Amino acid sequence: MVPQILRYALAAALVATSSSYAQDKPVLTIFTYDAFAADWGPAPGIEKAFEEQCDCDVQFIAADSSIGALRKIQLEGAQTKADILLGLDTNIAEAARETNLFVEHGADTSNLALPTGGWSDTTFLPFDYSYFAFVYNKEKVTDAPNSFEALINTPEEFKIVIQDPRSSTPGLGLLLWIQQAYGDRAQEIWRGLAPKIVTVTKGWSDAYGLFLKDEADMVLSYTTSPAYHLIAEEDSRFASAQFKEGHYLQIEVAAILESSKNKDLAKDFMQFMLSDTVQDIIPTTNWVYPATTTEAGLPEGFNTLHLPETTLLIDGIEVEKNRKAWIDQWVETLAQ
Repeated sequence: MVPQILRYALAAALVATSSSYAQDKPVLTIFTYDAFAADWGPAPGIEKAFEEQCDCDVQFIAADSSIGALRKIQLEGAQTKADILLGLDTNIAEAARETNLFVEHGADTSNLALPTGGWSDTTFLPFDYSYFAFVYNKEKVTDAPNSFEALINTPEEFKIVIQDPRSSTPGLGLLLWIQQAYGDRAQEIWRGLAPKIVTVTKGWSDAYGLFLKDEADMVLSYTTSPAYHLIAEEDSRFASAQFKEGHYLQIEVAAILESSKNKDLAKDFMQFMLSDTVQDIIPTTNWVYPATTTEAGLPEGFNTLHLPETTLLIDGIEVEKNRKAWIDQWVETLAQ
């Protein structure tokens, strides 16, 4: 019989050996937004799949939005633990570029299949996309507005919930959508929308949660959001309103930090983001379109979604040049 003290010694040695082995594995730290890192989001599947091939430890760190994750990295500077920032979009990429915190991703992007002629960049890697839209329950909204002007002219009690462009990429997307569609009339449109807005949330998750609690008739989300209800919940009541102005395109991107101590591993991960493995995870976890065309194709149910006839997108450099002025105008208008 092994003496009790010897058992403890053996157990301690095993724990120490296990801890030492774990510490020998490189840790890849990825800052992203809450919905991506959620248990039901893409992160768990991507983490598991990449760890199987990298012999590393992947850790997703979530902020309430990708803009919040960027700000956290800016505050931490060269001391940040982040190797990768994942979940910004092309509208905010120029602001991120100006921080000089990121390096080229080095990925082969020849298999990208993005709409409107595509989008590529040596620093910011596209990995999925969708179109902003207002989502509603067809049983509760039987005559959905087909434009911003029609939304303004809905009955007085008709309400929407949106996100803040200062903290949310969808919120910024809505601001740019109206700006692109209406130009000099943008402020007029916002004046008309103001009485319809129940609240402005910090991020997408809070807004969608309020909508599902019947706090609003429509929520700013994506043309692909109804796919979640249809596929995951077998619920066909939800739809996205089709606006005749067109719909603004969001392309989500990832980038490697200059301060990363695991750049080679980070570059491997960036290429992995464009693999069929990841791209097939995206549609039924992030509920958007993959950035590439995979062998498996889109899941059944995505064929029922509304594809905009007109796609709107403002060049990122123009967005960054005017973003502050447009946001200041938005704040002023809603405060009136």
